[in-house]
Amino acid sequence: MTIFRCVLFDLDETLIAHETAADRAVEEWAGLVRGDVRGAAERWRQISAPHYARYQRREISFPEQRRARVREFFGRMLTDDEADSLFAQYLPLYERAWSLYPDAIPCLARARRAGCVVGVLTNGEREQQARKIDRFGLGAHVDHVICSSDLSAGKPDPRAFAEAVRIIGVSPDETLMIGDSLENDARGALAAGLDAVLVDRGGVHADSGVASVTSLDEVEFA
Repeated sequence: MTIFRCVLFDLDETLIAHETAADRAVEEWAGLVRGDVRGAAERWRQISAPHYARYQRREISFPEQRRARVREFFGRMLTDDEADSLFAQYLPLYERAWSLYPDAIPCLARARRAGCVVGVLTNGEREQQARKIDRFGLGAHVDHVICSSDLSAGKPDPRAFAEAVRIIGVSPDETLMIGDSLENDARGALAAGLDAVLVDRGGVHADSGVASVTSLDEVEFA
């Protein structure tokens, strides 16, 4: 078994149940704003992914990706202020629905006991991601929190991984990335010279050719 000096964890859908929170929030939001929740969660997911990827490539800003999602979701031309106002109704519903996966803290603790430097590398904006870290007390189990908003690019861009290991002071070949996204976390990390474990809770990537687990309880560090 390879012994790693550093383990990087993705945050959303790896440690924190982001998709469940977003689904609940957008259905409540759609009901309040347009009185119809049919297909809202699936449509929001489909709309959000490409616009958020544009933000990670630095094609648009963080506020701009939010506005683009709102405009497409409601199918209306909206001013920036109108889009911001609508998103401001969604955001507290989303934040209220955050939850921590029960296997998250035990896995972080095992990594620490194995002598690893533990970091979070998230494709998120620091202010919001810091609120998640604080909400669930993850800071006590993590040595570094690195957000893509602080980097020149987000995952899966190799620069995100290179900058993260440089900040921590380790090399790629002694670092393990653990995350739920096949492209952003697993393949992105492998392409950047890190090792990777995919957290495939639904078992949908069994044939990906990437080392995977269905629970963080399955990850071993020593």
